[in-house]
Amino acid sequence: MKKENKHTFFITVLLCISSVIFTLLTKLADVQPIGPQKSEIGFAAVNGFIHNLFGVNMIWYHITDWLGLIPVFTTFVFFAVGVAQLIRRKSLFKVDKSIIILGIFYILVIAVYLFFESYIINYRPVLMNGRLEASYPSSHTLMTICLMSVCIDQCSRLIKSKTINTVVKIISYAIIAVTIIGRLISGVHWFTDIIGGILISLTLLSLYHSAIKVLLPKLNLTSKHST
Repeated sequence: MKKENKHTFFITVLLCISSVIFTLLTKLADVQPIGPQKSEIGFAAVNGFIHNLFGVNMIWYHITDWLGLIPVFTTFVFFAVGVAQLIRRKSLFKVDKSIIILGIFYILVIAVYLFFESYIINYRPVLMNGRLEASYPSSHTLMTICLMSVCIDQCSRLIKSKTINTVVKIISYAIIAVTIIGRLISGVHWFTDIIGGILISLTLLSLYHSAIKVLLPKLNLTSKHST
């Protein structure tokens, strides 16, 4: 394994361990019934302080909700690219390998989202439509960081124009920043939900980049030999 690949793998493992530890601590550390309907929340002192500091701002909730449609839209764009390549080249094995890795990444992100919807760590600081909802990790934070980051990577592979790629980067980073900040000050998530979303998304992205660095050269080499 090359030195660069070892370094990327080490970072991925470190981020994964950090995400697991932080998630467990969020479930177990300083748990108090400070949520709606006396729901128990980890890191209660910190979460309670920051929630009281910002309060609830539903305008930012709706802004980040609508903004969340952009990352979802990018998934349909790249899905369409993959389908177009499949139809044109008439073989899954001839679809760009980075697109195939991207598809697997999307599946993994959805699986992580569904896992935390089923295994609830925290409930939201506010009732949504009169009921408790899962809050950890912030799904908007998780999805936006993951989807917009891979959008930057894939655009750099598919588009040759440096100007377009620069615009994509600026827009993507702006969307990520506004989503993280907006989701926090909206008051619909605890502070640890945002941190957890960032940590888990960085773990998934590190895994994605590890796969790109390790598998892509091998897959390209295999396809060259087979042609």
